Order: sequence, then C-alpha cells, then structure tokens
Amino acid sequence: MGTVQFGSAIARTLFDDIGPAGTVAVRIAFAAILLVLLWRPSLRGHDRTDLWLAGAFGVSLAGMNFTFYQSLDHIPLGPAVTCEFVGPLGVAVFGSRRPLDLLWVFLAAAGILLLAAPGGSDLNTTGVLLALAAGGWWAAYILLTARVGRVFPGGSGLAMAMVVASVLVLPFGIAEGGSDLLRPEILLQGVAVAILSSLIPYSLELEALRRMPAHVFGVLMSLEPAAAAIAGLVILDQTLELNEWGVMALVIIASAGATRFATRVSVVRDA
Repeated sequence: MGTVQFGSAIARTLFDDIGPAGTVAVRIAFAAILLVLLWRPSLRGHDRTDLWLAGAFGVSLAGMNFTFYQSLDHIPLGPAVTCEFVGPLGVAVFGSRRPLDLLWVFLAAAGILLLAAPGGSDLNTTGVLLALAAGGWWAAYILLTARVGRVFPGGSGLAMAMVVASVLVLPFGIAEGGSDLLRPEILLQGVAVAILSSLIPYSLELEALRRMPAHVFGVLMSLEPAAAAIAGLVILDQTLELNEWGVMALVIIASAGATRFATRVSVVRDA
C-alpha cells in the first residue's frame, strides 16, 4: 500500500509537465518493459481464447489507471482512492451474498454520496465520478486476474496485459505530454513510479498471499484510502477536512466488513 500510494503521489507531481494522460502512459509503458524483462512471456501454447483474455485484462488495466489518474487531476489522492474502492468492495459483496452485506453497501454508499453530493464536500464532482469509474475498472481487473492466473504461468499474463495497456494509453499520453515525455527527469520519475506502483506491489502481494488467508489480506487492504491520504499529505501537501476523513472511515469499515465476511472471492490489487 505504501509503495502504490507514494508512487501515485509522485506521479501527481508530473501532471504540470505532461498531464495525467502523459503520466499514466509513462508509468504503464515502463511497467510493461520491466514486467516483460522479468517474466519473458511467450505466446506459444496459448490459443486465441487465452490471448483474448490477456487482451481484456490489458483493457481493464488501461481503463483503471487512465480514469484514476484523470480523477487525481480534480480531487486529492485520499478521496480518489476512497471512491475507487467501490470496485473491490463490490466484488467482495458479490462474492459473499450475505444479508449483512447490505450494511456494508449502505455505509460505503453513504460515504461516497457525502463526497459527491453538492454541498456535501468541496470535492470536484467530475473527479469523484472519474474515481468511481476507476473503481468499476478495478472490479473488472479483479475478476480477470483470477482467470488470467489460471491460464498463464507466473506473471506472464500480467506482462502481456501491460503491453496491451501501454498500446492503448500511449496515443493519449503522447498527445498530451508531447516532447516533454522525453525529458530525462521525466523518464527517471516515470521509471520510479512504474517500480513503486507496479513492480514492487505486485511482487509483495504475491508473497503476502502465499503467507496469509485471502480474507485477511483483503481486510488489511481496506486501509488503502488512509495510506493514500497520508501519501497525499506528505508528498503533495494535500490536507483533508474532518468530514472527508469521516467519509474515508465509512468506506474503510465497509470494505473491511465486506471482505472479512466474503466467502468466495479474494480481493487483490490494481495496477
């Protein structure tokens, strides 16, 4: 959580130079390069259905990262991750199907409505909607992760998907970032963001899930909005109002409760 959110905070500092589209393009392109070098994926032994699955996984990665970075251009990091967390929450609730899940849905919906409703918060509504869209893509990513993991060995499916995602976002990134994308300091920061937000967390999560039950992992991950708020405060000097911290608390409680009692679906992370 620390590497992902501090990586996102560092990425936000690039917006003034290359914009959110340029930033996500740099991050995904370098992540694709690093993952391909690490896993050396091969197309051999995979039929067309497998390759379509990897392609769909890449689309979800592109959509999730693109809409999330666009939301960061409008609202602080902490509330953005809070809204985005509707994706994992929705997957956990769908996987459990207990009457108690209505409570978690109500808590999360109440919190997000407090953020998005006019007069309920000073947050930009467009930013909230983009973060919610990112949450929808995150849910798709979670569901596709399980299928890709069964079809492709190691992280080869992820590497293929990241290549697809980079192809999808690069045109937007080049259009927005232009020649500034080639500046050495921008490239160095892009590599740092790719390592912090993709390479390190993916590796740590794989190791964590080998050592603890998935539901425990999901409960721990529900602290992510708070980690995002801390990263935004430290790196970006973004402070939140008391009511916004309250909203984050509601979503964290809802996410922890839904994940703790989920019986079928493991909640795993983003890009």
